[in-house]
Amino acid sequence: MAASRRPDWRNGPEIPNQYTGEGALPEYPGQFLGLPKDGPGSQASVLRRMGGVFIDWVICGVAAWLITQNTHALGDQATVTYLLWIVLGIVCGWLFARTPGMAALGMGVARVDKEEPVGFWRAAVRTILTGFVLPAALVDADGRGMHDRVTDTTVIRA
Repeated sequence: MAASRRPDWRNGPEIPNQYTGEGALPEYPGQFLGLPKDGPGSQASVLRRMGGVFIDWVICGVAAWLITQNTHALGDQATVTYLLWIVLGIVCGWLFARTPGMAALGMGVARVDKEEPVGFWRAAVRTILTGFVLPAALVDADGRGMHDRVTDTTVIRA
């Protein structure tokens, strides 16, 4: 008897359209969002975005080290680094639509509808969800993490 391809919990998680054959995958990340394939305004790669987070983390780590040399009122160095990273992400995302790490690697955050700037609440939700790591690691066919899908944003090349 041949194995069945119908959905079953024993087959593992279902990939969208795995069994129905409906829908198509984009030819490149960002295509379904109306973004260009390459150059300015195109979807930033996951590796580039990880590099931006790393740069931001180093900046916050150095600042946290300086702070914890004088006081432990906010906690240890790891806690202060995390708190500074959240503040940096929210404030810079809100005011500049990019963090220092994103700016260094030529990226920025943009709303998918391109109507208005990112704004405070989107910057806050994006940063807080990114801080949990998993939402940022789960990307869709367009290369957007869960935090971007929730806030209707994406990270583009500048």
